[in-house]
Amino acid sequence: MCDLDLPDEIVPIATAEDMARRLAREEGLFAGTSSGANVLAPIQVGQRLGPTARIATLLVDSGLKHLSTAVYQRG
Repeated sequence: MCDLDLPDEIVPIATAEDMARRLAREEGLFAGTSSGANVLAPIQVGQRLGPTARIATLLVDSGLKHLSTAVYQRG
């Protein structure tokens, strides 16, 4: 069960496919779209909080289930 009183904020992310591909290409992290969203949200929060803010996130999935989708297809 999710206790929505615990988070300070929920940041909606429309799509994270580009960030998942970027993580693989630039950082060597083979991640899925939920991990892409887990990176995009802190970037947005960090831009709002400024350069002295410290923000942490977790990448908890891999890109394996996305191999057969458009996320990792060459084109």
